[in-house]
Amino acid sequence: MASTNTAVTRLPDGTVLPTRSPLAGWPAVVSVMLGIFSIFTTEILPIGLLTMIGSSFTVSDGMAGLMMTMPGFLAAVSAPVVTVATARIDRRLMLCVFMLLLSVANLLAAAALDYWLVLLSRAVVGVVIGGFWPIGAGLAERLVPAESVGRATAVIFSAVPLGSVLGVPAGTFIGDLAGWRTAFVAMGVLTVGVLVMPPLPPDRATRPSVLRGMFGNVDTYTYVTPFLEQVTGISPQLITVFLLIYGAAGIAGNFLGGAMAARRPRAAFGVAAGMIAVAALLLPVLGRWELGVAALLVVWGIGYGAVPVSSRTWFAKAAPGAPEAVSVLFTASFQATVSLGALAGGFTLDRTSPSTVMTLGGITAVLMVMTVGAHFARRSAWSEGT
Repeated sequence: MASTNTAVTRLPDGTVLPTRSPLAGWPAVVSVMLGIFSIFTTEILPIGLLTMIGSSFTVSDGMAGLMMTMPGFLAAVSAPVVTVATARIDRRLMLCVFMLLLSVANLLAAAALDYWLVLLSRAVVGVVIGGFWPIGAGLAERLVPAESVGRATAVIFSAVPLGSVLGVPAGTFIGDLAGWRTAFVAMGVLTVGVLVMPPLPPDRATRPSVLRGMFGNVDTYTYVTPFLEQVTGISPQLITVFLLIYGAAGIAGNFLGGAMAARRPRAAFGVAAGMIAVAALLLPVLGRWELGVAALLVVWGIGYGAVPVSSRTWFAKAAPGAPEAVSVLFTASFQATVSLGALAGGFTLDRTSPSTVMTLGGITAVLMVMTVGAHFARRSAWSEGT
């Protein structure tokens, strides 16, 4: 694909920036979105297949939850390491390499004869997440004109709820129909391909010193399938429908959250956290009825759909001069949170019940709301209207 540059813009300090044509960068934006969709779907694919995979290797649901914990921990560690190590390599090349690794990881999981091989494949997924997300999440401003960056960012992060609305239900359906291994094969085939985007030479290479400077400024969903099976008592076929409801709500939440985050990212994040808290805390109470579960999954989905785009926007406004470094910290913190939540949830599930897991998740979301409130109270407004 030809370069998107059509002219140049000179900043007051003498820096020359390319002026991007209104349409040329959008195919690349969609490509990044599809890449993140593949990665996110692979990351959360075990959610709908958790009990199926656990039974296949005779491990508990909590132990099977390590498939969610492993990628998150590896992503949190590999995000800064991989980004710094590859800082001077064309970003398009790196994105394509990560897609190839993702395909290999999925096919390895599908062929695994022992559970440790599945975990090894999930470790590779973690490295892919840690490498792809910091690059892809911050590309919007390099691909489209300044006035379109907000919309492009929302499109890129729509991959997260799309993974929930399409990837997980489809994977669960395929797993029920042809076995969980077939679901991983399908993902491996889906990720094979070349991303359509212009050459992306390194821009403001991320050095360790940049990350160190930024540090000074700046998951209960894993176990929803056991909850639906054990507490609500619905069939595996119907679980796919409920996951679809959650994902559809997530798509709406992504774009609603993106619109609000463009003006007030901190408030958008706080509202999203509040919705997750309400849904998770009420699930043990209303989750015994299908209608109650469906309604709460809508609330939860809208809230969670808004989290990535609002938190990434908040990070970006905190450090506007280092977009890739921002993405590194966003990826590391986001993935560390997911993996710790999955680990704590698995430990709790094996010793108590799915309802307890939901309650603990709700309490954690309440703490998120309190943290945002404390940030408001300190009036640490680094940008007007946050």
